Amino acid sequence: MDIQARKINFIQEFLRVADDELVTKFEKLLKVERKKQLEKELRPMTMNEFDEIIDKSENDFSNGRVTESRNLLDQIDSWK
Repeated sequence: MDIQARKINFIQEFLRVADDELVTKFEKLLKVERKKQLEKELRPMTMNEFDEIIDKSENDFSNGRVTESRNLLDQIDSWK
């Protein structure tokens, strides 16, 4: 069974739960596990990675690949 089918089965089972205390436990478990996963994925940037980002940004600026904040705000307004 693939992950999508497992999630659907879990949701169907979860929807049958009528115990408020059990729902609260699931909520807490999900929150704790998502926090653990996020903390595993986050890591400090190395100085080399930081320097590469700065170099790319300076290159973009030198080659005119920038958007002024006013233009960006206008674009965002047009999305609404």
